[in-house]
Amino acid sequence: MGRVVEAVLPARMGTAFRWLMASSWVSNLGDGVALAAGPLLVAARTQDPLLVALGALLQQLPWLLFGLHAGVLADRVDRRALVVAVDLARAGVLAVLATALFTTDVGLVPVLAALFVLGTAEVFADTAAGTLLPMVVDRADLGIGNARLTAGTLTMNQLAGPAVGGVLFLAGAAWPFLAQAVLVALGAVLVGRMRVPRPERPAQRARVGRDIAEGLRWTWGNAAVRTLTLTIVLFNVTYGAAWSVLVLYADQRLGLGAAGFGLLTTVGALGGIVGTASYDWLERHVGMATLMRVGLTIETLVHAALALTTTPWVAAAVLFAFGAHAFVWGTTSRTVRMRAVPAALQGRVGSLYAMGVFGGILAGQAVGGVVARVWGVSGPFWFAFVGSAVLLVLVWRELGHVGHADEAVVATA
Repeated sequence: MGRVVEAVLPARMGTAFRWLMASSWVSNLGDGVALAAGPLLVAARTQDPLLVALGALLQQLPWLLFGLHAGVLADRVDRRALVVAVDLARAGVLAVLATALFTTDVGLVPVLAALFVLGTAEVFADTAAGTLLPMVVDRADLGIGNARLTAGTLTMNQLAGPAVGGVLFLAGAAWPFLAQAVLVALGAVLVGRMRVPRPERPAQRARVGRDIAEGLRWTWGNAAVRTLTLTIVLFNVTYGAAWSVLVLYADQRLGLGAAGFGLLTTVGALGGIVGTASYDWLERHVGMATLMRVGLTIETLVHAALALTTTPWVAAAVLFAFGAHAFVWGTTSRTVRMRAVPAALQGRVGSLYAMGVFGGILAGQAVGGVVARVWGVSGPFWFAFVGSAVLLVLVWRELGHVGHADEAVVATA
């Protein structure tokens, strides 16, 4: 058992990292519960597709509205305390929502308002939490640390959480939100146990607009981080376009029903688990630039394979490979960024990066719907393949510099 614990949580990474990982996994389980329970709660109050989609949008929109401000706040205040405060506030809102669901018939408008408030709070909590890892582990261990945290997102948020949320919702609409309140509060307690060094902060506070501009200037001025951020945005447009019609693709192209669609998403998550198990070896034996180039090549070919096949088991194998790639790419890109960005700017650059992720996906979803309406359900996958291939050619050489961005920081330190 001791060897297993040491392999998963190396002692050299310190107690603070163990508290951070425990908090992340617990909070992700709570957020995973909400992934299923939130849409179910909205759908129980309306069958209007537009309103159901609005419920999902209201949980993601805060990233575009408040992401930059969350980054500024994370760079100004005690980041650990910010995570604790916001997560406790989230737990309070969830407790109020659960109590209301237990005691009265809650209408659609209050439900949508609660989802928006919770989504806004999550932006501030996640932005601040994303700055904690570089503060408590050595630069050389950032890859392993990100892999462990991302594994929690995969297993708790994407696999276990939604299943638990669905089961709890069947027992009563309030139960999943009460469970999430408990888990989020527990996550706040766990992260509160961390001992985090206080970064140096300027004596005089600049205006919010100036702080935002400083983060934007630094990101654009650093060639490697600029390329990485633009790559994230544009590849998420192609990904969002294809995945926006995945449920229709499973039904119309593969002949699978709802259960089959659920199986496809599960297979992708299982591929991510394989990526989890292999990341330590990959980081030791394969360079960062190679990991990113191979990963984006796999993503490009995945779109083509899905556009061509009508065979369910082939599609499942392709999605398994994509799941492994998505884990490795996400972990690698976050590690490169964390190593390259100065501590004082981690919040602002990290929030800009997250906005690129969500903004790219939202833009891609809009494009995917239009393309599918004109060229059919396989159209978005062809769009994603061609777009990704062009982007890959354009960034191929620059990815070599991105992979070594952290070395440039060490050289100038």
